[in-house]
Formats: sequence, structure tokens, C-alpha cells
Amino acid sequence: MTDVIPDGGPQATSRALERVGGATTVVLVEGFSDQIALETLADRRGRDLDREGVAIVPIGGAQALGRFLRRFGDLRVAGLCDAGEEDVFLRGLERAGLGSSLTRPRMAQLGFHVCVEDLEDELIRALGVDAVAAVLEANGDVDAFRTFQKQPAWRGRRVDVQLRRFMGSADRRKLRYARLLVEALELDSVPRPLDGVLAHV
Repeated sequence: MTDVIPDGGPQATSRALERVGGATTVVLVEGFSDQIALETLADRRGRDLDREGVAIVPIGGAQALGRFLRRFGDLRVAGLCDAGEEDVFLRGLERAGLGSSLTRPRMAQLGFHVCVEDLEDELIRALGVDAVAAVLEANGDVDAFRTFQKQPAWRGRRVDVQLRRFMGSADRRKLRYARLLVEALELDSVPRPLDGVLAHV
């Protein structure tokens, strides 16, 4: 994969929708970093999602789930969301007729998995703070992180919390490290929500 990160937001959704054409399965994720992480993991597992008819679509936030479920109602669907948006996804799935009184385990059976707290948290916990710091150093960001740690609002906080905030504090950084951290994972230590989504499709 290239280190050039295309724009996220609506552009990422538009690009993904252009690839849905022949898909039989659509994975709905909140944002572009989730798409990057899942596609990177699929590559590492030797899967060709395009050939398999699987398209991963960033929907631009959990509130859009219902609209995309209606759009792809005739296809197989799966998804990934952050813990903070779990209730929104539960209600969206129920309104789409995919279940009632849904719980997280039932959501998982439907192919919809929840990150705790979010993608960055899952990846940092899976790798450990030392390994994440090594990835930062290898990619020229360790000095920027050390400077971030000295900011009054973040000084003295747990390193995993600092790393999570640092990863999410700039759009390009968030997107870049979605790929780099997945590439650094041992394949037997992949966060369960990411593995669960790909296993479902």
C-alpha cells in the first residue's frame, strides 16, 4: 500500500460507493479509518475483497446507518462501530427489521461488531504501548508524540490514553496509523471486532 492517504469524509464514501457495483456484501463502517483498517487486515490475511464481492463503505457517522441499510437492503450487510455509537447501531438495525431488543452478542451474530472504545483503542491494546511507540518512531512521529505528552491537558495521563488521543488528533494521522498499526499486528492478536467483521463476510 502507498503512504499517500486520499481524502476522507464524503469523498471516501463516494469512492467506496463507486466500487459497490458488483458487490454481494457491504460492510458499513463509521469512518474512513475503519475502512482502511479492515482492508489492510484483509490484505494481510490474503483476501481479495473485490474479487469476493465485498465492499467496505464508510458512512460518515453512525446516524447515517439507517439510510445505508435501506440503500443496500437487497445485499448481505455487516458493520463496525465504536462503543459510543452502539445504541445508535442497535436502533438502526432494529428499525431496518433485522431484529428486536438487540444486544451486543446478537448484533455480532448479524455481523455488526463494536470496538471498545474505538478503533485506536482496540489497536493500541492489541499491540501494547511499547510496540505502538516503536511504530511511531519508525514513521518519524515519536518526537511529535513526546511534545504532545508535555501538553498540560495530557501530562501525567496513562500512555495508552495519550496515544489514543494523539492518533485521533489529526485526520491524516488517524488514517495513516489505521494502516500502520494493523500492519504491525501479530495475526493471532487481531482485535476481536475487526476479525469478527471479516470472518462474517
